[in-house]
Amino acid sequence: MTANKLETFTLPLTIAGTAVEISGMFRDGTGVPLVFLHGFGSTKEDYADVIQQEELADRPILAYDAPGCGATTCSDLDAISVPFLVSVALEVLRFKNIGRFHLVGHSMGGLTALLLADQDPSRVASFIDIEGNVAPEDCFLSRQIISHPHPDPEDFFRDFQDRVWQSRYYSSSLYAASLPHKVRAGAVRPIFESMVDLSDNGNLMDRFLALPFPRMYMYGVQNNTLSYLDRLAEKGVELAEISRCGHFPMYSNAPEMWQRLIAFVQGSETA
Repeated sequence: MTANKLETFTLPLTIAGTAVEISGMFRDGTGVPLVFLHGFGSTKEDYADVIQQEELADRPILAYDAPGCGATTCSDLDAISVPFLVSVALEVLRFKNIGRFHLVGHSMGGLTALLLADQDPSRVASFIDIEGNVAPEDCFLSRQIISHPHPDPEDFFRDFQDRVWQSRYYSSSLYAASLPHKVRAGAVRPIFESMVDLSDNGNLMDRFLALPFPRMYMYGVQNNTLSYLDRLAEKGVELAEISRCGHFPMYSNAPEMWQRLIAFVQGSETA
């Protein structure tokens, strides 16, 4: 079906003096668009199966590789930070003439989405945060830049991959094996340091809870001990616990992830 086809695009940008060329995928359509931001070490293809979701067949769709990840290039990897990624998101949205949108972000993409939504809440119809950082405890991957320091970016990245590969959590080995193909080693430190700093000092929980539109926090059952889940529920955030899953629902249990995502988006438009 034509409505289900995603088209790829490239977009050259200059962000604060740094040249990037965005590799994205897009589909035009009707209704409020869905904008997807992937996590660290992942790519836009995490969400490519949106075309398999009949309930979303007519929706405009936007996803793209963040600088330092996937097929997107960046002239200065040291310039990458979460605020930098927010600036990139704003430019991609402007290029695609997207005004108001449903926002979906995973991990690093969830943190980027939170700052994006906080900057201009009027543009966001709803926000699905898939294990995005809202508290210091969420830095179980990124804080390794501090807990396992190494002066050489390539060596740190290889050691990081080994540690993740040996994790007992769902899909960790799959994720670790793909890391060298999906992210540049030179991007790891600036991204991780920015994520840790914001998680520790960015007042993220209060900013998330203050957002004025429907919000969902999605997490894997292996992470159901996160200390703040009850607080999120008490403040009106819908919780979506995904079975047979850790940090990566799009790898471990994609059918349940899409089911919950679709129901939330549809519900947010009829409430």
